[in-house]
Amino acid sequence: MSYTEHRYSSHDGLSLYYREYGAGDDTVVCLPGLTRNSKDFADLAGHLAGRWRVLTPDLRGRGRSDPDPKPANYNAATYARDTWRLLDSLGIRRVALIGTSLGGLISTIMADQQPERLRGVVINDMGPEVPPAAVSRILQYVGRTPPAESWAAAARDAQRTYGLAFPDLPDTFWQSHVRLYWKENEQGRPVPDFDPAIGDALRKSQSALKLLRWLRRAGLLKRVRGVPIDPWDAIHALTMPCLLLRGELSDVLTEETVAKMQLAKPDLEVVRVPNRGHAPLLDEPTARQAIDHFLVRLG
Repeated sequence: MSYTEHRYSSHDGLSLYYREYGAGDDTVVCLPGLTRNSKDFADLAGHLAGRWRVLTPDLRGRGRSDPDPKPANYNAATYARDTWRLLDSLGIRRVALIGTSLGGLISTIMADQQPERLRGVVINDMGPEVPPAAVSRILQYVGRTPPAESWAAAARDAQRTYGLAFPDLPDTFWQSHVRLYWKENEQGRPVPDFDPAIGDALRKSQSALKLLRWLRRAGLLKRVRGVPIDPWDAIHALTMPCLLLRGELSDVLTEETVAKMQLAKPDLEVVRVPNRGHAPLLDEPTARQAIDHFLVRLG
């Protein structure tokens, strides 16, 4: 499926990139994970484009969107604001969201902020609680991967980092998949296609998050930049239909957290994707069928 390429301006003057697949009045926006970009959704967008208009943005600092000169802006509140800006620039009133990992967190924030504008939300392997071990794993590598000697070396690096989450995929998968979220630097060597400052900003945010959560527990502060400090507040605010996908091998979204989310939102639809960790690729038959059925029910 072909797509068109576009840019729009953020509230603070960055040039941000997105792809558009299909056409029509019914729109789906696909939001990527922490270090990923619009290319992650190419297959899914092509699949959905026969029925939906699909937008797949590069978050600031990723892919073809501008990096942010102020790394502190690399946070979910800013990404949500950028996504609203995209929708407003196109005059789109209501959408469905599909968010992978960080994209799922952004989706819940947007659902809390303007619930009337969301027809439904698909959250791909993300919840309001992430085990400390998974947080530590992510913090260790984000923004610290050195340039690879070759594309073959980059594929091996990706397989070492993410292979446990996708145990049944061959070497040939990694050789093609790594090109979705790596690029060549000025020396012609493959590097991850995102601003390394994203990792630094994430690590710095951890100490601030502890303070904010203490203030939340003390009843002194509930929101920062229009975003609930406690992610559970956003889950409780989910009034629209919601589909939660969990990779059965995921160390980010545990079954315990899924059970708590179902208590918070009794109509939450949960689908488990076999033989996948964090996060399902959304080309798996189980995930694809669940998304198709969910979107059909939205009308």
